[in-house]
Amino acid sequence: MLELSFNDPEKLVTVTHALSTRSRIDILQLLNANKLNIIEIAEALNLPVSTVANHIKVLEAANLIHTEMLPASRGAMKVCSRNYDDIHIALDRVSSFPTRNTNIYEVQMPIGHYSDCEVAPTCGMASTEDMILKEDDPASFYHPKHIDAQIIWLAKGYLEYLLPMDIPQGATIEALELSMEICSEVATYNNDWPSDISVWVNGTEIGMWTSPGDLGDRRGKLNPAWWSDGSTQYGILKKWRVDSNQTMLDQEKISDVSLSDLHLEDKPKLRLRIGIHPDARHKGGMNLFGNEFGDHEQHIIMQVRYTMNAGDKDAIYAK
Repeated sequence: MLELSFNDPEKLVTVTHALSTRSRIDILQLLNANKLNIIEIAEALNLPVSTVANHIKVLEAANLIHTEMLPASRGAMKVCSRNYDDIHIALDRVSSFPTRNTNIYEVQMPIGHYSDCEVAPTCGMASTEDMILKEDDPASFYHPKHIDAQIIWLAKGYLEYLLPMDIPQGATIEALELSMEICSEVATYNNDWPSDISVWVNGTEIGMWTSPGDLGDRRGKLNPAWWSDGSTQYGILKKWRVDSNQTMLDQEKISDVSLSDLHLEDKPKLRLRIGIHPDARHKGGMNLFGNEFGDHEQHIIMQVRYTMNAGDKDAIYAK
């Protein structure tokens, strides 16, 4: 359920604007049970594709729908799904005491800044300028130049990152969100090459995603000109979210792992591992994309949503 109130007026305005047009309501209704691409939505509603594409952008901005680029017979297609079944809008007055506002602590971690790794060929990395060191040489992953990587690939193993947890003392963590652009790995590319890619937090596996393939049927939107057309080109942006009850991947439950299993409070760091489980069914490797490669202009992003009551805030500011 999406909760809206005067506590977050900007979000309230964004969502209500997205719901203010009949066509966008019709799109949400179409996505009630099925995932559809933009052309399918346009045909169902008898609207121009360009009009539907603009409506999709508004619904995305309001986080009412989720979209991902998937391989198609000609390039790629944007597939849409709905994020929420219920929206609750509280228009009563905001309680003045105690107040508990949601805060967001965000860290953007460049993919080359890993703290540990275990890799096997095919493996390598590249910056926006050139290949970094020797390809298919696991020893290269320990060279200081790895911090410049904008795309990293490996057939087996993992990458591990240490992210700071600068959360105020006494805060209550409500959710942890992790997002990254990622896909499978094979020599050159193969759009039909499934890989079970797992994410661990503080040693606990929160959930696995099966990538459909190593995507290279078209050039990545951000790729530098020197990057070969016959190589991996782009990934799919995926978001893991852990709350007090479960772990979700792109708004769908994938495990029962909850925040209490991760022991996040009072720790100065979070240990994030991304890789292929040794017991995975599809051991198809992985490609990880930075903010200047692939389709999405972002690093690995961690967001920690936490609350504090007014008394806690006053105590912190008084110190």
